[in-house]
Amino acid sequence: MGWAPMADHRSALKFELQELLLVALGAVPGALLRWQLAMHLADQNLVANTLGSALLGFVVGLPAAPRRQLLLGIGFCGCLTTFSSWMLDVVRLLGVGEIKSAAGLIGLTLGLGLGAAALGFQLGRQIRLPGLPRSGL
Repeated sequence: MGWAPMADHRSALKFELQELLLVALGAVPGALLRWQLAMHLADQNLVANTLGSALLGFVVGLPAAPRRQLLLGIGFCGCLTTFSSWMLDVVRLLGVGEIKSAAGLIGLTLGLGLGAAALGFQLGRQIRLPGLPRSGL
């Protein structure tokens, strides 16, 4: 076994840095939108997670494009949605004895998230671009 040429390492690093840049470029507006939702809405976690689920479903339903999925899927939707904040909301409700409200929040968020992702995915699948493969699950 020999060593790969230095040029191969450089091109691999360049490719990885380009992918990292796409994720970062998507993450900043996703985080800013999340922050604005928190500033203006009482149920920002529910709204952010539902919106992010719909958008991620849409992006995945579109014709395959790894760069778009890095930018919008991992970057934007990854920062917009948050499992940890959702779980913290549930823990806070449980901490004050609101067991039914906590269970309702879990059920509502899961139901809306699944429905929004399915709807977004189906909408994305409706876009037909000639010569491009379809993404799928």
